Amino acid sequence: MTMTRRSLIGAGALALTGVHASAQTFDVVRIVNGFAVGGGADTISRRIAEKLSHGYATSAVVESRTGAGGQIAVLYAKAAAPDGATLLLIPMFALGIYPHTYKKLGYNPTIDLTPVSLAATFEYAVAVGPAVPTSVTNVLELMAWFKSNPSAASVGYPASGSTAHFIGVVLGRSARVEIAHVGYRGGQPALLDMVAGQIAAVICPIGELTQHLKANKCRVLGLSGATRSRFAPSVPTLVEQGYKDLAVKEWFGIFLPAGASPEVVSSANKAIRGAVSEPGFSESLTAMGFEPASSSPAELSAALKADSARWGQLVRTIGFSAET
Repeated sequence: MTMTRRSLIGAGALALTGVHASAQTFDVVRIVNGFAVGGGADTISRRIAEKLSHGYATSAVVESRTGAGGQIAVLYAKAAAPDGATLLLIPMFALGIYPHTYKKLGYNPTIDLTPVSLAATFEYAVAVGPAVPTSVTNVLELMAWFKSNPSAASVGYPASGSTAHFIGVVLGRSARVEIAHVGYRGGQPALLDMVAGQIAAVICPIGELTQHLKANKCRVLGLSGATRSRFAPSVPTLVEQGYKDLAVKEWFGIFLPAGASPEVVSSANKAIRGAVSEPGFSESLTAMGFEPASSSPAELSAALKADSARWGQLVRTIGFSAET
């Protein structure tokens, strides 16, 4: 069919009055995350910001609202206008585990946020630094060393009450070892203390270890995936080492404040999925141990619901809390 000038003008008018009329191109979009600069959340946020165009934003800036293991960032995003100019990048645990581990939480994930899309998935690594002798080569040996050296039995996490914290508690209880659990404002501060010998071990996303592994400042003793990771195929999983309940793969998701219109959600989803599919995005994330991912809003909502149910049951079973 041939389009005349009049029909083109009419089509343009329809485009301005239909669903797309509510979408807009922002001069600046904020991507908010709750963890320290240099960590996984910051890295993924910046990669998305670099690629976020597709008619959605002229530019994007990353804001790290650190504190309370990501809760400050969620509260900040919750209070923002739901117009699409503020996006929240947050790991599953802040939405799927915290409601079960904190008695007082300033937000309800299903009421205060609107799912947009997945951004990446990752596995957790159990890593040790110079405080642990090189004769310790796996997690079982680490627990035995902790038992023999109780004053040195310390593990750091990106956040108290997080998935990593839960994994550490399970490991300690399985071995009947008293561990000092130390929460940080992101994985990098914990790793810096570990490579300096201030704490013995850290449990964090494998991608956050990259620079320290290259510098031979730490060692990975176990990974949380159901199968071995392509990022460290020689490292046995926690399941292989006898921890059958610790097959864990987690995600980062993008959310809008509650009240965002379907048109705004659709526009943001299109932009995020476009960013994830941009050339170079996948390579930049996999180089740091993260798997790029995207989804529909409904798929992200379903993932959060399923993970919340799973972790709620596990938390109740072992009596885990953020203060453990």
